[in-house]
Amino acid sequence: MSSGTKAERDAILAALTPVVEGIAATFGPVCEVVLHDYRNPEKSVVAVAGSVTGRAVGGAMSEIGMRVLARGDEAADELNYVTRTRDGGQVKSSTMVLRDSTGAVFGALCVNVDVSAVTQVHDLLGALAGLGAAPAELPTTTFGNDIDSVVDALFDAHRSRQRGSWAELGREERVELFGGLDTRGVFAVRGAVEQVAARLGISRASAYNYLSRARAAHDASPGGTA
Repeated sequence: MSSGTKAERDAILAALTPVVEGIAATFGPVCEVVLHDYRNPEKSVVAVAGSVTGRAVGGAMSEIGMRVLARGDEAADELNYVTRTRDGGQVKSSTMVLRDSTGAVFGALCVNVDVSAVTQVHDLLGALAGLGAAPAELPTTTFGNDIDSVVDALFDAHRSRQRGSWAELGREERVELFGGLDTRGVFAVRGAVEQVAARLGISRASAYNYLSRARAAHDASPGGTA
């Protein structure tokens, strides 16, 4: 990265820092705004206002940020989506990617609004009105200041969809596991390969081998980059 590009990105982040405070102050205690610098994914949070997800400056990106990071410059804004936190709260969010003058993605501005109380009132009014439709199941997202906990959550979620232990999985299933984690941005995090290898009880070399096979399979697929 050239010094000019670095300076430009630093300037964009500096200009957005007061915006973080302004948005959070406008919407009050139910709102949290987080500014991310993806050049340091393990400590991507450079500014935060509000406490919906308990983030702090120097904290890690969430699963959503890892997904954006995995998509690289092809990443797009994700607006007005609803997710569930690990403690059961419901959060409506928007993630807006930051680009420099070359179009390269280097960060994101995220707005999180706690809609738990609104949802509870909505459900109560629906029950009083006799509307018995079950609410849609929301995906659970891990927000935290520790990147290892986010990697672990993604790993556990992906493993829960596969039957059997690692020893019982066939080669294609093992490659699929690594490919799924890769598309979610897990391996963009420093040390994630070793972390996943430890969880599976395999060597670092084996983990890199399966990751290499997964990426080769993706590149060779019709939707790949080859």
